[in-house]
Amino acid sequence: GMQSFGDVIEFNAQDRHLSYLPLPHIFERIVMVGLLVNGASIGFFRGDAKLLVEDLVALRPTIMPAAPRVLNKIYDKIMAGIAQAGGLKQKLFNQALATKRYNLVHHNQLTHSIYDALLFHKVSKALGLDAIRVLVSGSAPLSPNVMSFFRCLLSAPVIEGYGQTEGSAAATISHPGDCSTLGHVGGPVDCVEILLADVSEMGYLRTDTMHNATECRGRGEIWIRGPNVFMKYYKEPEKTAETMEMNIAGGGWLKTGDVGLWTMEGNLQIIDRKKNIFKLSQGEYVAAEKIENVLMQSRFIGQCFVYGDSYQSCLVAIIVPDEDVVTSWSSERGNTNTTLSQLCQDAQLRSEIMQDIKTVSKTNGLHGFETPKAIYLESEIFGVENGLTTPTFKLKRQQLKQRYQKDIDRLYAEIPPPSSKL
Repeated sequence: GMQSFGDVIEFNAQDRHLSYLPLPHIFERIVMVGLLVNGASIGFFRGDAKLLVEDLVALRPTIMPAAPRVLNKIYDKIMAGIAQAGGLKQKLFNQALATKRYNLVHHNQLTHSIYDALLFHKVSKALGLDAIRVLVSGSAPLSPNVMSFFRCLLSAPVIEGYGQTEGSAAATISHPGDCSTLGHVGGPVDCVEILLADVSEMGYLRTDTMHNATECRGRGEIWIRGPNVFMKYYKEPEKTAETMEMNIAGGGWLKTGDVGLWTMEGNLQIIDRKKNIFKLSQGEYVAAEKIENVLMQSRFIGQCFVYGDSYQSCLVAIIVPDEDVVTSWSSERGNTNTTLSQLCQDAQLRSEIMQDIKTVSKTNGLHGFETPKAIYLESEIFGVENGLTTPTFKLKRQQLKQRYQKDIDRLYAEIPPPSSKL
């Protein structure tokens, strides 16, 4: 897995990397091993997310593995700064961005001699990202809008990988030479075979030729096979048997729980989730993680937990707001010295976030029943300390449900019953 990943990235002794992702995270581990084997340099951040940009400026990394939540935050900050500058500066920036985006799609071209010198290089230098030669996004889907923005900003390939711990991180990765396409995770790395298996209960079949009015070459649950796939879970034979398919198509397949499709160009696109799905009372299947990944594109949202069950006709969500964003939202309205826990009680903020949820849901093509109808704002971060996430930030759903059961019940009680008009 590491060898195949390294072949795409082409690690070398001149590379510099700032390690800031958690070390239990397989993504960070694979990058670090790849760099160390090639004699590259690794620096470690100070452990404070607020100082991350200062650390980046000090180190000026050449390679950056990133989680979408970090990239979304940087994107939101830059766009907020541009909007604040307003006038001619905003107009120029938007024109530059539109031009570079056009060149990416139509000419696969990353650089623009005038706009890079005038704007983009200055912004990337202020963030410590001016030496980046490749940025790799992983661990959750990166929105196409943010991906193309970073390609324009850095004038460097921004690629997306897909995989999980059980498959030693990358199973697929998009190609650094392809800067014109978006919304997929590339093709299999050298050592991996991929099979799409029917998920008939969700309507996904390997014989499918269309997805949302776009042509495709089959849809289904993504199964992975290769020397990168793990042997078993330690002392958990039942869990191993659930995750590994040992009989079909020669056996040895890791069942990822993700649903994907092959694009007409042969790239893998993640479209749904088979694990952590549940039915609502009308019989619709809902994939919580898919929806959470969409909601996280809202600048207001730091973390979220989406809940629904077969007794309810809609979803609700527990949301930890992004402290920086909601604090500046509050001060723009003349409220200073407001704590996050006070802001979480603010009905106006709640309706603002609800509105933004509707916007990102619509932009990402979520159905009405996939958009939460009520939210509860929580000021305490979900973390390892309070038992609500794993060390790699995966939500512990059972614990979250228990902790917020009263709030969930109250949210459902507050939602007006659906209108009986047809």
